[in-house]
Amino acid sequence: MLVAAAVCPCPPLLVPEVAAGAAAELDGLRAACAEAVEELLAAGPELLVLVGEGPQAEVWTEGGAGSFQQYGVPIGARLPTGGVSGPELSPALTIGAWLLTQAGAQLPTHACAVPADAPVERMLGLGEGLAGLADRVGLLVLGDGSACRSLKAPGYLDDRAEAYDAQVARALGAADTAALAGLDPRLSAELLAAGRAPWQVLAGAGRQAGLGGRLRYDEAPYGVGYFVASWS
Repeated sequence: MLVAAAVCPCPPLLVPEVAAGAAAELDGLRAACAEAVEELLAAGPELLVLVGEGPQAEVWTEGGAGSFQQYGVPIGARLPTGGVSGPELSPALTIGAWLLTQAGAQLPTHACAVPADAPVERMLGLGEGLAGLADRVGLLVLGDGSACRSLKAPGYLDDRAEAYDAQVARALGAADTAALAGLDPRLSAELLAAGRAPWQVLAGAGRQAGLGGRLRYDEAPYGVGYFVASWS
């Protein structure tokens, strides 16, 4: 069953080498992510599962790796256990692998990429399945909120974005699985909210877990909603 979860955003700028001179701008976000991952590991899961957006549904059970080469940085990140053969981790999952590396995680780890347009019920069912993989499962869920919070945001300014992100923040902070399950895929897509499908996997995994939530971070520094939360 699910014993703990950490929710983190997945902008490449989380990696200081990618952010370069702007690295200090996200120091607070990095610290919040590190604390959430630390709490996840402290819960004593026997299996970790990373969940994040990817171009297609894909699962890594025997290790995997990704890189930040596309951002001009010759470094990579790999899952804590297993090899590196097979398809490259999606960008979101690569950030998750980097966060686990920073935390020194050594637990058996799987990774699951979910498409942006994945149906809600399929994500909820996937979450239930992941929670049943071991007696003590921990999830690291990667996903950003709306990308329409300012004029300079990737999706420009959309008046619906702030209310959408506020709804997500409340749900993550309260471990409200019903609220996450109720996120509208169409609105999420229009607001470029890459976390919708991964958050609904978390909702499926957490429906019977009885966990409490804590919101650690809720800001939109570049016009994109970033949330960090812990469920335990």
